[in-house]
Amino acid sequence: MATFQSPLSFALAIALCVAGFSCIYAHNGGLTVELIHRDSPNSPFYNSQETRLQRLNNAFRRSISSVHHFMPTAASVSPYEAESEVIANRGEYLMSLSLGTPPFEILAIADTGSDLLWTQCKPCERCYKQVDPLFDPKSSKTYRDLSCDTSQCKKLEQTSCSSDQVCQYSYSYGDLSFTNGNVAVDTVTLASTNGRPVSFPKTVIGCGHQNDGTFDKKGSGIIGLGAGPVSLISQMGSSIGGKFSYCLVPLDSKSGNSSKLHFGSNAEVSGSGVQSTPLVRKDPDTFYFLTLEAISVGNSKIKLVGSSFGGSDGNIIIDSGTTLTLLPEEFFNKLTTAVEKAVVNGQPAKDPSKFLSLCYLATSDLKLPILTAHFSGADVKLQPINTFVQVSDDVVCFAFSSIDSGAIYGNIAQMNFLVGYDIKGKSVSFEPADCTKL
Repeated sequence: MATFQSPLSFALAIALCVAGFSCIYAHNGGLTVELIHRDSPNSPFYNSQETRLQRLNNAFRRSISSVHHFMPTAASVSPYEAESEVIANRGEYLMSLSLGTPPFEILAIADTGSDLLWTQCKPCERCYKQVDPLFDPKSSKTYRDLSCDTSQCKKLEQTSCSSDQVCQYSYSYGDLSFTNGNVAVDTVTLASTNGRPVSFPKTVIGCGHQNDGTFDKKGSGIIGLGAGPVSLISQMGSSIGGKFSYCLVPLDSKSGNSSKLHFGSNAEVSGSGVQSTPLVRKDPDTFYFLTLEAISVGNSKIKLVGSSFGGSDGNIIIDSGTTLTLLPEEFFNKLTTAVEKAVVNGQPAKDPSKFLSLCYLATSDLKLPILTAHFSGADVKLQPINTFVQVSDDVVCFAFSSIDSGAIYGNIAQMNFLVGYDIKGKSVSFEPADCTKL
């Protein structure tokens, strides 16, 4: 048993390198990026008029709406009807990078559940309003549209061919947001604190000429960090050895330190406390699938049987952009029952946002159980900071919810862990850590 640590907030949407800051550290063949929480005053998405509860409600909605993004459904290739492998309005991450030659800086939503890096481009036939200037491909000496017969075009889903044989992409979303444009290659550049930017030439990008919907005006597109063949991670490829990792600092941390995202040699996760589990490749290949065998509450072990993703292997998606951990309803109900039995001095309460079902008054004598997520080959011990969230001044709630199909391992469960992805080695590793000190 462990005493609950409060207060705790979530919506761990984090911004990667707010525009204007050089926050990538390059040394020994690796890169490290400083991460800033989306609801931090340092974030360009920060809204001082929002209350704590409003921020939580927005995070809940983004978590629940992301379910439709992750669930396997048939998709039409119609430019305005297809469901994309990208979440348009999650807004969990921002990343600053530069496109073209000379470098043109953009600030875009970074999404671990997406592949294509796209930005709004001139000429814009229909664009949502953005604060920063639009990228002009004619101003870049290294920009080149791709033809329909290129291998890069064929790797992308939802593409079509223009009258002049230019490869075009079309993504639309459940909230009626959409982006359409040319598939191209250009140089992508990341800033560096040592004054020497790191460039990746001939990176596949999307140049969006028709984009609209619920995109935020402070962002200018989406940066795909998923597992698919045209994601930024995949295209960085050998230069980072197919490795990246992150460590998410709890929002209530008083240290003032930011979270970190590491690439290459800096992303190594090793030590006596490391637990590693296989990455399972399956359709859609954008997502990072793991196999969750069970969750223990103290000595009570609840097994997860079956998967709507097909097969027992790869039955849950790990996603740093989804706030809650979302589980099949039957499994979730059994887990909730076990958690209720294990809570000590719990006075039942209601979630003011009405999203979470198991809540208690945040009294000084409230004690919450330790949970263990049993992945294939890895037992990840979850502290109360990973399983409960403070939703108001006097109420804490179980940060898990049920869904009709599939499962997602969210970012609350990942806080204060160094989480490492080894794409070539086909594994994800977890190491307990004080992320304020990394």
